[in-house]
Amino acid sequence: MSIQVEIVTRDRALFGGEADIVLLPGVDGQMGVMEGHEPLLSTLDIGEIVLRNGDQTEYIAVSGGVVEVRPDKVTVLAEAAEHADEIDIARAEQARERARQLLASSPPAERRIEMVEALRKSTWRIRVAHRKRPPGSSPGLGQSSNSN
Repeated sequence: MSIQVEIVTRDRALFGGEADIVLLPGVDGQMGVMEGHEPLLSTLDIGEIVLRNGDQTEYIAVSGGVVEVRPDKVTVLAEAAEHADEIDIARAEQARERARQLLASSPPAERRIEMVEALRKSTWRIRVAHRKRPPGSSPGLGQSSNSN
């Protein structure tokens, strides 16, 4: 039994396909969704979306958004999202280091929130990027706009 999943950003359709289970970073905690789930509308936090279908798993870094869950479909409207294999780890590590340095410089309170969010985003991007499949492994579950 699987559920239809769509993940989109302003710029592109990132994922469209089926999954047995969808794990999402809700603002109130991690959510797991399977076919037949009760309808739900929730806000997403910065984190990782995990899509499992049989023995295949897809990992996506997400920087907030909303999710609509219906018994037969999950729709994610993400502020920003990217597949694990699209993340430039070196660039994400540089962003994390910049955020750490800015936080260490005792920024004003109104800027501190922004810097903490930048640190969280870069840290999650690095975590998700390290989940990349090794070269030559099976393709992901869905189709990204890059594979057309």
